[in-house]
Amino acid sequence: MEFLLDFLGTDYIALFIIIGIGIFLGGIKIKGVSFDSSAVIFVAIFYGYWLNIQGVEFELPEIIQKIGLLLFIFTIGMQAGPSFFEVFKSQGAKLIILAVLSVVIGTITTALLSIGFDVDYKISVGLLTGALTSTPGLAAAIEASNSPLASIGYGIAYPFGVIGVILFVKLSPKLFGAKISKEEENYIREAQSKIPEVTNRNFEITNDNIEGRTIKDLDIRMMTKANISRIMSPNTMSVAPTAEAILHKGDVVKAVGTEEALKRVEVLLGHSTDVEIPASGLMEVKWYVVSRRNVVNKSLKELNVKRNFKATVTRVRRAGIDLSARPTLKLRYGDRLLISSSKGNVAALSHILGDSMKEVETTSFLPVALGCVVGLLLGAIEIPLPGGSSFSLGITGGVLIAALVLSRIGKTGPIIWNLPVVGNQILRQFGLLLFLTPVGLAAGSKIAPTINEYGLNLFGIGAIITLVPMIIVVIIGRLIFKVNFLSLLGALTGGMTSTPGLTAVDSMTTTEGPQVAYATVYPFALVTIIICAQILGSL
Repeated sequence: MEFLLDFLGTDYIALFIIIGIGIFLGGIKIKGVSFDSSAVIFVAIFYGYWLNIQGVEFELPEIIQKIGLLLFIFTIGMQAGPSFFEVFKSQGAKLIILAVLSVVIGTITTALLSIGFDVDYKISVGLLTGALTSTPGLAAAIEASNSPLASIGYGIAYPFGVIGVILFVKLSPKLFGAKISKEEENYIREAQSKIPEVTNRNFEITNDNIEGRTIKDLDIRMMTKANISRIMSPNTMSVAPTAEAILHKGDVVKAVGTEEALKRVEVLLGHSTDVEIPASGLMEVKWYVVSRRNVVNKSLKELNVKRNFKATVTRVRRAGIDLSARPTLKLRYGDRLLISSSKGNVAALSHILGDSMKEVETTSFLPVALGCVVGLLLGAIEIPLPGGSSFSLGITGGVLIAALVLSRIGKTGPIIWNLPVVGNQILRQFGLLLFLTPVGLAAGSKIAPTINEYGLNLFGIGAIITLVPMIIVVIIGRLIFKVNFLSLLGALTGGMTSTPGLTAVDSMTTTEGPQVAYATVYPFALVTIIICAQILGSL
């Protein structure tokens, strides 16, 4: 038995045992509900509790949790960054209000329960930060209260703060009658509605004023916001358009653009037609991937493939969404461009754009390392508050903001702030597992001694502080603000500063809705928790 305890109490052995069992159990579905990667934390809690009752004092090195947190938060910011600012503009205000509201409701609930059950505010502020799983909030609480009682309250409320949020977000779709598949469809539809769909249509030139004029003379792109990808004269093969191409009545052209752009083409050139334009042996329509670093952040106008290669970019595909090929559109690493050109220019276009999926899908750790350093420096900055106190964003807030901004910038000198989808997912999963395991072990080891010393009352108060804000926020977000349920859960976990909660939501959907919402609200929730903890702790 002693040998077994020594074996199971070895840090790296325990780490992999917990991860292995957690992943296995997380894949089991009961009535369609599974905990996925979040099951690791439950296994870790039980593992820590079991070792504790066996008399084994055990915890994983703190650096494991910090590295896991860094990787997880950085990859979330990298994935959410390109959409973060658009979402902030469109529905960010609602999400931020909901997140801040969850913290304020939690604080009010804590104050009322403290009065009702005659609990010392120095313990209560710890219960608040533990219920909201906020370590930066605990630091602010200890500083404001100048008492170790805050850390005791934190230890009591933290286990349910972790477990309660996971259980709530997993069960909430059934509790509130939300169908995840329908919410995913609505989210995708809303995201695409903000970016007009790009399509194509053939038009027969019937306008007398077009006869004998070139594409350059007409400035079709500027006039209509659409691109001409092919031209076919009567009884001739189709050709790739050039700026000097002369248009005649009876010609059939293929135009690519949004529905509004195609309507303008019809007004300018003539009516749409069902006449097909056959492919010509002299031209090639091909997708190219942007993998060369020196074209990242350059606009299509700067690239000027029409003049340089007698080619036309008809559309740009980014993260699965087709964008209109506007001259001002700046290219991002991994963008795919549909280009119509002569066959002789295919090799040259491939060379200038890179056109290497292998390179795009290769994960570089340089942006991860440098991005984390930038985030840690940002998180270490002390921001002064009225009254002489101060707060900092900490590891989570600093790294998240750094990742959001860097992914939006896209490129700095030779550094591409980009993580391929597959690489991002692997790093995020790895970071998550490293983060959840020590968190669960620490919570499990505290359950028995805290129950023996303080009884169950404080656990019940902590559970209420965790649950009440979530219930109220979901009701307000669902019934009043009409927020997409996936974004609502992301904002909720951001407001509760619950990274494990986010992982539970993340496993329920293939969209980035929860991650974007979490990233949008987290900095605001973090600041609100710190301020509320300082106020409550100073009472």
